[in-house]
Amino acid sequence: MPRLNNQIIIHLMGLLLLCNGGFMLTAVLVSWFYKDGVTLDILGAAFITLFVGVAFMFSTRGHRKEVKKREGYIIVTFGWIFMALSGSLPYLISEAIPSFTDAFFETMSGYTTTGATILNDIESIPKGILFWRSLTHWIGGMGIIVLAIAILPFLGIGGMQLFAAEAPGPSADKVKPRISDTAKRLWLIYVSYTAAETILLKAAGMSFFDAINHSLSTLSTGGFSTKNASLAYWNDQPIIQYIIILFMFLAGANFVLSYYSFKGKVQKVLHDDEFKWYFVFIGAFTVVASLLIYFKADVSLSQIAHPMVWGEAESAFRHALFQVVSVITTTGFVSADYTLWTPFLTIFFFGMFFLGGSAGSTAGGVKVMRHIIMIRNSGIEFKRALHPNAILPVRFNGKSVRKGVTFNILGFFILYMLSFIIGAVVLGGLGLDFSTAIGGAASSLGNVGPAFGALGPVNNYDMLPDLGKWWTAFLMMIGRLELFTVLIILTPYFWRKR
Repeated sequence: MPRLNNQIIIHLMGLLLLCNGGFMLTAVLVSWFYKDGVTLDILGAAFITLFVGVAFMFSTRGHRKEVKKREGYIIVTFGWIFMALSGSLPYLISEAIPSFTDAFFETMSGYTTTGATILNDIESIPKGILFWRSLTHWIGGMGIIVLAIAILPFLGIGGMQLFAAEAPGPSADKVKPRISDTAKRLWLIYVSYTAAETILLKAAGMSFFDAINHSLSTLSTGGFSTKNASLAYWNDQPIIQYIIILFMFLAGANFVLSYYSFKGKVQKVLHDDEFKWYFVFIGAFTVVASLLIYFKADVSLSQIAHPMVWGEAESAFRHALFQVVSVITTTGFVSADYTLWTPFLTIFFFGMFFLGGSAGSTAGGVKVMRHIIMIRNSGIEFKRALHPNAILPVRFNGKSVRKGVTFNILGFFILYMLSFIIGAVVLGGLGLDFSTAIGGAASSLGNVGPAFGALGPVNNYDMLPDLGKWWTAFLMMIGRLELFTVLIILTPYFWRKR
């Protein structure tokens, strides 16, 4: 194995810490504006992060500007760990979350856009800390490394290896030949959507603070809310929930398709196989859930804060649509406790934990593209059993899918299910009951947030033992980074000299 370029690894860790410290300064401004008493605490956290970042970069200023695949995997994996460690500082220094385990869990949940929380009274947390909490979602949503890639050319460093290791989905679509140009355009769309949602939510009746926080959480498909009841707090203002639904849908779709839409290439969006099935899945699942809620469920029992306001049919449709989109996009916002609707719907939503949004979106999960290719490959295997000599390629978007890609997707799914089973077994070994263990493992790995049992929509992860919090944080990270990126560095093969 060629010798690792350790200096570039440390140098880029410093760069990421500088980015993180810079973002913390925005939380300082929010804290100062609202006079919440933790301004100096967040400022101290920012200075520590910036100081360590500068020290890392200064100590490696003579580094060799080359990033190969092995360095890429290490940079991405340890980059997320370093970001989570430094991101815990505002919680710890302000004592909003005094436990290191809890602070790290909350931060990893933020950066991985999982949205699982250990906070029992969110509304009592200082506004500067709440803003930082939502901001960790937003930073992690489009990708910490993708952000860094936008500025890597200024350092004379290529970013393709990092983009390939970090970008979510089976393929890292590019809209421009230069990877840095792709990163910049994706971030521009991301920022534009966030600003648009903030304006719409403010116009619909949210306070500006709630609007910006929920926009940060929505576009990242994260799920952190500023209210204990999440979006159920606004059950008497359906327009707010419909706005959230729209932007959850956009965030769960491939951002490259958004780029094509803005360029006027709408046909590329309408003819995209993944987008069509993403839309069909949401539509079909919403119809099923709506009918069951309307005819079988007592919605009033499962609503957290407010009764129905626009009639039973509309309420059933809205809650069904909201929860279907929230779960499929792995956002994790809740408008009601869906575990109380019917036993069938509980299992129904559990199945959606394994669907995920589109490749190239901020959503977690397996991704719609992988499901489509696996299903089509299975159909071809039936035909191949009857016609063993026939040439039957798997097609996606009108093109043949290479066998290597198909095998990679099948391997990913097997590894994903093994990770889920092992994750659930470990949680069960820590004393969690069956539904809590499988729900917690599926939710953490899929970056969904709310689960089932003791980790359901109206509960949180505070009840987990410390070891359980570290384990679920690990599941969040490997799920967000698509398994291979993290797990490959745990294999002897990765470190073997040859």
